[in-house]
Amino acid sequence: MTSHTGTANVLYDLGFEDAADLSAKVQLAVKINDLIDRRGLTQVETSALTGMSQPKVSQIRRYKLLNISLERLMLALVSLDQRVEIRVRHARRSDPAGISVIA
Repeated sequence: MTSHTGTANVLYDLGFEDAADLSAKVQLAVKINDLIDRRGLTQVETSALTGMSQPKVSQIRRYKLLNISLERLMLALVSLDQRVEIRVRHARRSDPAGISVIA
């Protein structure tokens, strides 16, 4: 039996080449879905607020994010009255280079 030590990113461990990007998308989608649920919005209402088509909203609701950009997800959050900040800083040994989202 082979032992494998995992990383902090399960998507990377599963072999996704774009694990950092996909992980960021998932975290943004979690926040969007939380806002939709808390506000009791339908997909049609969410579509009208965000300017996305209803099928795109449906994809976000189901976490089918491969053809939805990080930028589109961030714009949807802004449309839902959220502030999105991007911070770039020097990587350290304890906090290596990469992309992370705190939502």
